[in-house]
Amino acid sequence: MFEGKLKVLNREIPRTLLGTSPFIAAAQFGHRARLYQLDLYNNPENIFKIIRKSYEMGITGIQVIPYPPVIEAINEASNVGYEMDIIGTVRPERELEDIELLSNLNATSMILHADITDKKDWNFIGEKLQIIKDGNAVPGIATHMPYLTTKRLVGSPVQEMFDIYMVPVNKLGYLMDSDIYGSDERTHLNQLIKSLDKTVIVKKVLAAGILQPQEAFDYLKTVEFADIVALGIASEAEAQETFSLLASQ
Repeated sequence: MFEGKLKVLNREIPRTLLGTSPFIAAAQFGHRARLYQLDLYNNPENIFKIIRKSYEMGITGIQVIPYPPVIEAINEASNVGYEMDIIGTVRPERELEDIELLSNLNATSMILHADITDKKDWNFIGEKLQIIKDGNAVPGIATHMPYLTTKRLVGSPVQEMFDIYMVPVNKLGYLMDSDIYGSDERTHLNQLIKSLDKTVIVKKVLAAGILQPQEAFDYLKTVEFADIVALGIASEAEAQETFSLLASQ
């Protein structure tokens, strides 16, 4: 399940990515965010250890949210031979700085943050996607609202300008806009996203740790459009458990 690499444009992307949301102590983790702040964000050496453990388990791709401690840990890993394929997030109001930073890291792909995409300013989005493409990285976009935004993307001016689409997907509908629609509408999500004809990275599969990995992966088997999965990991033990289980599916 999610083994090997996919070729997108002229680049190859691992089908399993180490996610970095725990590394930046993202608010979605609730009370655990404070622990992640202390253990990870404030201690890049611990981030490095997770990268090393993941790499040793065969995970050679990382979905990078480019905050300083994450970049510090990636550089440390690279310096000692743990070279990761970088799929980078371009943050709002830091677009040009992040594109330059990720370009210097030779990122395979750069994905516009969901807060950029979900505003649906097609001119702004198209301009940034073109800059990414001109830099020879695979251009992509993310969304927090896979139902509403995907509908708007179909037939939009930017539909042909990106090649990777990153969406939240989990059994609970957590951190996605599934609550806007009824259960009947959810059955159409596979068809809706597949109609875009993009390589799809699924994230938030574990619903910020609410779901156990086996339950999350069982559900993921029903998601027809999932090409690549990004999994946020908060410790070496989590890496061992999660990636071992995924490999056994």
